[in-house]
Amino acid sequence: MKSKPARCPWAKSENDIAYHDKEWGVPLHDDRALFEMLILEGAQAGLSWSTILNKRENYRRAFDNFDAKKIAKYSDKKVAALLADAGIVRNRLKIASTIRNAKAFLTVQKEFRSFDTYLWSFVGGKPIVNHRKEMEDMPVKTPISDALSKDLLKCGFKFVGSTIMYAFMQATGMVNDHLVTCPRHKVCAKLH
Repeated sequence: MKSKPARCPWAKSENDIAYHDKEWGVPLHDDRALFEMLILEGAQAGLSWSTILNKRENYRRAFDNFDAKKIAKYSDKKVAALLADAGIVRNRLKIASTIRNAKAFLTVQKEFRSFDTYLWSFVGGKPIVNHRKEMEDMPVKTPISDALSKDLLKCGFKFVGSTIMYAFMQATGMVNDHLVTCPRHKVCAKLH
């Protein structure tokens, strides 16, 4: 009897499993959603992804559903309110980077007509489908995430190091890193 394929082993909690089974590795092309993922991946630095997923709705509320135009205009009073908000990671540098990133996002969006066009150009407009068998085979960064990180930094973004950007690429489906034993690998591989 053939055993049922197992999902990627990092998805353990209820939130992790729902995220893994519905979002992770699915090609994302909506600018607002891409901006949300960029901010959330940066917020994760030094923390677990589960922590951020558990605070995701609070982030959406606190940051005006990731409306970059609103975030780019945040005042010192709004920053103080965010620093007092226990529903998000209250880190001054991460909050300041969200505002800075909103401004940089709007600039890139204007220059390339969409943030989506800019990001996906780093992978030739289509997902990279990997065929990894073990979590140990998963890199924390790649030459492409290095290039994306370097370019984002040049554009004025913060909290976009290569490791953060590789996690972002996995999350937004620029890279399909579901293990080949995971049922989501084939599903995501068919999505473009």
